[in-house]
Amino acid sequence: MEEGQNKSIINRTHIVWIVVLGAILIDQIIKIAVKLSMYLHEGFAVCGDWFYIYFTENPGMAFGMELGSKLLLTLFRIFAVSFLVYYLHKIIRKEIFTTGYIICVALILAGAVGNIIDCLFYGEIFTDSAGRVASLVPWGEGYGTFLHGKVVDMFYFPLFRWPEWMPLIGGDIFFSPIFNFADACISCSVIIVALFYNKYVSYPFRK
Repeated sequence: MEEGQNKSIINRTHIVWIVVLGAILIDQIIKIAVKLSMYLHEGFAVCGDWFYIYFTENPGMAFGMELGSKLLLTLFRIFAVSFLVYYLHKIIRKEIFTTGYIICVALILAGAVGNIIDCLFYGEIFTDSAGRVASLVPWGEGYGTFLHGKVVDMFYFPLFRWPEWMPLIGGDIFFSPIFNFADACISCSVIIVALFYNKYVSYPFRK
């Protein structure tokens, strides 16, 4: 039984590594491609009028929100990643947790790490994108400093506008946030956990 359990832990660990590293790699490839080929606020339609690639940079949280100073936000992200690593380490070793739930947590971790990479390094290695396409430069010659980089966002889905006659929201776009692959990993995984795996969330901390 113990040998089988150890094999299961190893297999789950491999899955987590593949998911996390794969998601981070996809996220960074997309961001770097946008950063090195588009200038800030440049965009183009991908599918009709409801899906655009629109380059923007986010100094705050996911979907363009802001919370306090950039430094505090980056430190909070690092703390969150540390907690998620600890949490994953615990749930991988408990057979009660399904592989689906573990993958969701791994994607949340990958999304958090993906955005932290922008915050930590992009200000140091990229020039500014305002009015021009950015360049990759030697460390320290970029637009910002360590821990103060901006997160690259690009996915924009203006699905439709609310009718003008509707109070408060009339004429507004139904879904206006611009986000990236890391944000999608986090938000989609959180929704899946809330719908299908919510009973697992607090289990590792029960006595």
